[in-house]
Amino acid sequence: MAHSTVGVIFSNIHDENIPELSRHRTMASVPFGGRYRLIDFALSNMVNSSITTVGIVTKNNYQSLIDHLGSGKEWDLARKDGGIILLPPYSDETDKPYTTRLEALMSITGFLTHRKEDYVVISDCDGISHMNFGEIVRFHEEKGADITMVYHEETEPCESNYFIALDPDAKTGRVKGIKISPRDLVPGKKYALYVNVMVMSREFLVNTIQDAVTRGFSSFGRDILAKNVDTLKIYGYGFQGYYAGVNSMQNYYTHSMELLRRDVRDELFGGRDIYTKVRDSAPSKYLEGAVVRDSLISDGCVIEGTVENCILFRGVKVGKGSVIKNSIIMQDSVIGENVSLDCVVTDKNVVIRDRRTLSGCAELPYFISKGRML
Repeated sequence: MAHSTVGVIFSNIHDENIPELSRHRTMASVPFGGRYRLIDFALSNMVNSSITTVGIVTKNNYQSLIDHLGSGKEWDLARKDGGIILLPPYSDETDKPYTTRLEALMSITGFLTHRKEDYVVISDCDGISHMNFGEIVRFHEEKGADITMVYHEETEPCESNYFIALDPDAKTGRVKGIKISPRDLVPGKKYALYVNVMVMSREFLVNTIQDAVTRGFSSFGRDILAKNVDTLKIYGYGFQGYYAGVNSMQNYYTHSMELLRRDVRDELFGGRDIYTKVRDSAPSKYLEGAVVRDSLISDGCVIEGTVENCILFRGVKVGKGSVIKNSIIMQDSVIGENVSLDCVVTDKNVVIRDRRTLSGCAELPYFISKGRML
């Protein structure tokens, strides 16, 4: 990057969208794709864009996130100056955790004030993409923007309770209108939906937060963005690559299964790497009678049965005679013998005993919570 940039990642903002998987962890540490966590995509995009200081805003249930990040060495962020900085959910002025994005930003004003970087890239953990933040910062600088909001054109209405639709000028990119959670979106028509990635100058962001405090504002989207779309220079940056927003169990399942497509894997993992915590497991073992088709199998698995169109995380065991189809089986789960699963999502450390039959559908996968035995 021509100018220095600091990153800020919100780890808990969207926990309510997928409570099944965020009940005991942050949205940031929700497992994805066999060996990753959702934060790996935002964090890797920052590292690949030469951002070497990343503040991660926490709130609750972040023990698994701390375990996953460790010292940050997998992302080359184990540094004396900068690196990964975990930011508490409250500031010096209050002992209550934040409830809105604006309150979260208020709580990290001290962190932002003491940094020296020119720009801030703010990202949530609900998006899966391979995004070059350096290009977005250059766009922001070239336009002389106050705020640059990254959007992706979608043809399906967003399922989230809270989302932002932009109306960018086709020629200049200047945002002419901002709608908060509109309910009049028409399926099949393209909309510019904000993907929760934003760029601002650090000084502008600090001044904006301080002004919001004096005015008693509570919502960043409504009080700062929507109300000032005509006075602030807000630009939209259209991201053209693959983007998957996780805002329900259904589309978590859908976007996970999209990884079985080669074009999606090439888009996400081709070129620059997506980094994650390394676990030195033995290679997967396929015993006599094992049949595996069109599946992603992580290391450390032991398979004796049939696995079709599935994603198996590290250390999964599939017993003899079992048939697992269209399912996502997370880390260290054990599937007994002669089990039949179809459209099932298990959390970690699940045990399914012999001769069980469980089935869901793509629109409503059957979910089994962490540590359960059936």
